[in-house]
Amino acid sequence: MRIAYVFFGAFLAIAQSAYAEVASPPVLAPLKRQAQAAELSAQFLSRYSYKPVPLDDALSARIMDQFIKSLDPDRMLFLQADIDRFMSDRSEIDDAIERKDLKIPFAIFNAYEQRVVDRMNYARSLLKQGFDFSAQENYSVLRDKAPWPQSEAESNELWRKRVKSDWLRLKLGGKNDAAIRETLDKRYENTLERAYKFKSDDVFQSFMDAYSTSIDPHTDYFGAAASADFNVSMKLSLFGIGAVLQERDDYTTIRELVPGGPAQLSGKLAVGDRITGVGQGKDGAIKEVVGTRLDEVVQMIRGKKDSVVRLDILPADAGADGTHRVISLVRDKISLDKQAARKTVLSVKAGDATRKIGIITLPVFYEDFEAKGKGDKDYKSASRDVAKLLDELKQEKVDSVLIDLRNNGGGSLDEAIDLTGLFIGNGPVVQQRGSNGKIEVKSAEFAEPVWTGPMGVLINRGSASASEIFAAAIQDYGRGVIVGEPSFGKGTVQTVVDLDQIVRNSKPEFGELKVTIAQFFRVNGGTTQLHGVTPDISLPGLSDPTVFGETSYDNALPWAEIKPANYARADTVATLLPTLQSRHDARVGSDPDFQRLLKDIADLKAQREKGVISLNEAERRKEATAREKRFKDRAEAGDGEDLGDDGLEAGERSLSADIAIENARKNAKDVLLDEATAILADEADLQPGVLKAATKQTGKTDGK
Repeated sequence: MRIAYVFFGAFLAIAQSAYAEVASPPVLAPLKRQAQAAELSAQFLSRYSYKPVPLDDALSARIMDQFIKSLDPDRMLFLQADIDRFMSDRSEIDDAIERKDLKIPFAIFNAYEQRVVDRMNYARSLLKQGFDFSAQENYSVLRDKAPWPQSEAESNELWRKRVKSDWLRLKLGGKNDAAIRETLDKRYENTLERAYKFKSDDVFQSFMDAYSTSIDPHTDYFGAAASADFNVSMKLSLFGIGAVLQERDDYTTIRELVPGGPAQLSGKLAVGDRITGVGQGKDGAIKEVVGTRLDEVVQMIRGKKDSVVRLDILPADAGADGTHRVISLVRDKISLDKQAARKTVLSVKAGDATRKIGIITLPVFYEDFEAKGKGDKDYKSASRDVAKLLDELKQEKVDSVLIDLRNNGGGSLDEAIDLTGLFIGNGPVVQQRGSNGKIEVKSAEFAEPVWTGPMGVLINRGSASASEIFAAAIQDYGRGVIVGEPSFGKGTVQTVVDLDQIVRNSKPEFGELKVTIAQFFRVNGGTTQLHGVTPDISLPGLSDPTVFGETSYDNALPWAEIKPANYARADTVATLLPTLQSRHDARVGSDPDFQRLLKDIADLKAQREKGVISLNEAERRKEATAREKRFKDRAEAGDGEDLGDDGLEAGERSLSADIAIENARKNAKDVLLDEATAILADEADLQPGVLKAATKQTGKTDGK
């Protein structure tokens, strides 16, 4: 999935701000290396993508549209006149990139910063007055296709409703007027302050995001920061102190200590402590970081293994003028175990028996490419970790295994193939077609499966790419039952290209491209592109396919089909499906938790389709009362507590309150997981013996 910067809005050359007394944000200018990187990227993308797109006027227009959309997705800041001015340069971006000229996107962004300052100050000015919540008016929450305001007065009206909506949410959450004014003033001030912290690299990353996704939805540009984050996500490790940090009121605050990391082992840090300064080495000067962007502080704290970092700490229980302390920590390798494969075992009633279901949750298909390339026998890998967990589950004598891939956005293709091999042994897993039309069959090469018993895969709309390769192969082989909602629908393969290596640049300056190089196909000849993997047994989902998933992109590749690979399909699961479906239908029909989930989904869908919320207090209180009653009924039934809506955003509550809410959500009953395990318990109950994987290649089949 993409790594991106999120901005509040954008604006180009506009009239003098009504709040001229407020200092203008810094004017950002493109750097020479950025212009070179853009031109180098254009050369590569126009020649070597799976479906090369020439950098011409048509692509220029798409880039402009995408850039504007990324900066003002809700059309809350631009005026129509500004959009008209943008359009005068709509066909010029291609020529500008070839000339290594990035003035157009930087001019847009600089004016965007000024507009954020203008709009936030206007929003804060509205807090001085109250609002009439007895009036009958609505606020539109879906403005991505709405027209831009025609005048400043129309823009002011939009923002009046926006602020009124924010105020009403807090009021319904139990806040008094004084507390609401304080909360919203701080919220808008924080947004305003972020406009002063943008750097040239932020502008360039945002522009290159617009360029790359105009080629296809999964082509990306990685600047230095984005590249580092991508590498960490694949290695599941980094060198640092082992602390999860969060920005709160200009302070870099410790939200969590990683068990076994230097910070936790030192005993010198606690959750809630604030980092006010960072120094390098045993004697390096400490640089104050209050008000510094979080990503910059993180980069200062990370470093080489066994190096020393010094932190100036303001304790959690100290006031702003409290006593500081300086501590020294030695950086070490930090494993991000929360993103690694993990297991649990549930006992589920099926028929007259109780079945033990082993659940393996895999958040991402990770692989430490660097360590593997160096020959490290203990390199981090999703399939290797899952193999160990399967051995443990065998020792625990589970009856069936469920692989939970919900919201797993993909990762390493090789890991998806090897993970499939754990369940089928040896055989083709995926077919890959390159830009030259040549088809390559990629196979798992295990002497035998690690797990030969009943199994299944749980997917949702957030299951993409490598997740879909695995789930599709399991389904095509008839190896296990696929449960959930249709997956994302990403059927393309990307590789990461180091632009500095291409031009033999010894110093890292130009960043990296994640480029689409192929399309993958199932062993049955179909593809997950657009269609995704259709579950054998469907479960409801909360996502909106019109805005999330491959079908939401207007430049996605079409669905296609090729010849099936040579593979042998087992019919065991297909034979069981009618009974599994009927048991599922009967079970969820009388399950109050499942029925409440269906009601929640229906309510959410209705709200989406409505597209507006009322700003009338009486109407909103009536809605809130109905919601509270529903949650009260759930609590009495033992289905978690009502977290409600207090109107606050992340970081506006106390840290302890935020953590408590996060933990409550983690511990809430997982209705879909419970039903998936029940389906697998039925699968185990219905099989007379242990299901054997189809591991030998036979004559060509149609996979059906």
